[in-house]
Amino acid sequence: MRKIALKWLKQAEADLKAAKDSFEDSNFEWSCFQSQQCGEKALKAFLYEKGYTSIMTHMLKELVRECAKHEESFNDLVREAKTLDMYYIPTRYPNGLGGDLAPTEFYEREDALLCISCAELILNRVKKLLTG
Repeated sequence: MRKIALKWLKQAEADLKAAKDSFEDSNFEWSCFQSQQCGEKALKAFLYEKGYTSIMTHMLKELVRECAKHEESFNDLVREAKTLDMYYIPTRYPNGLGGDLAPTEFYEREDALLCISCAELILNRVKKLLTG
């Protein structure tokens, strides 16, 4: 399972880089989504390391709760997980938001900064636990 976990962790790191690159290009909606992806993949890396073979959910709050069964410190990341959950669908689909604004018009710099911060906290926790 170690090889699979490290593969997911590597992709989580790449997603965080993509989130930062999108932020620099003012593609804030993509930065938010890529941050969500970073958090999701990092948490899944931890669970694969713990022997999980199939993880179907994309909801970070559920993933954090599952991780906390193995490592109590994940309970400190519930707020970050819930925050990132709110950016999974509406950042990508024009019908994911009410009103007339497309995601590219709706999401702003502050949203992306928040998401990047949440993703970094989750990724760093997982990296510390998996790689020391």
